[in-house]
Amino acid sequence: MNALLEEARVALACLDLTSLNDGDDEASIERLCVKAQTPQGPVAAVCVWPRFVAQARAALPAAIRVAAVADFPDGELNLERALRDIDTIAQAGGQEVDVVLPWRALQQGLVQEVAEFLAEVRHASRPLTLKVILESGELKEESLIRRASQLALSAGADFIKTSTGKTPVSATPEAATAMLDEIRRSGFTHAGFKASGGIRSVAQAAGYIEQTRQALGAGALNAQRLRFGASGLLDDILQVLGGGASQSQGSAY
Repeated sequence: MNALLEEARVALACLDLTSLNDGDDEASIERLCVKAQTPQGPVAAVCVWPRFVAQARAALPAAIRVAAVADFPDGELNLERALRDIDTIAQAGGQEVDVVLPWRALQQGLVQEVAEFLAEVRHASRPLTLKVILESGELKEESLIRRASQLALSAGADFIKTSTGKTPVSATPEAATAMLDEIRRSGFTHAGFKASGGIRSVAQAAGYIEQTRQALGAGALNAQRLRFGASGLLDDILQVLGGGASQSQGSAY
């Protein structure tokens, strides 16, 4: 149980508490911001639609960062839309951008176009933290996941992220292995990994924590290099930290 408690603490400190529902409104974002400030400590960030950034920033203490999504969730090769989203986020006081890599374009072999998209996004988003969503469940092939990781890291991404959480397959251990290996190979000691989509228990999060530890070292187990994108994980974290069992105690994923 002590090990699970430690994993729960890491997961809480690295959590991007997320609400990206079609029906989100000011009331739901207010509830999200209250939830982010837990009796056990704050989450790393909240992640919302760009139109809610100003509200979230005003509602949260400085210790909790505000992230918002760009070119989301479809990930088309639409630079104008991505730049518009980034400008909205920055002007409203957001600190982090989660942008979807144009994964269909990558599947079609448009590598240069994807690279140019990412370069423009990185330029426009500085100095904000940039997380690039690979949509690994749709890329499917390890070679494509690795290529997407390489392109994002080369463009200057601060994090590479598995998924939008809007597709049938989200974060998987296999995708995490490839992505973490590319971070390690890149030599970029600032770059991090974000597991997102379908992670609802500390027992599941623990698997990704261990993968990160093995690939990047124990020093990477913090919000500067590891994040979890989830809406339901927090409840299980608080249950474990309160002395209960994780809802998926027997499974690492």
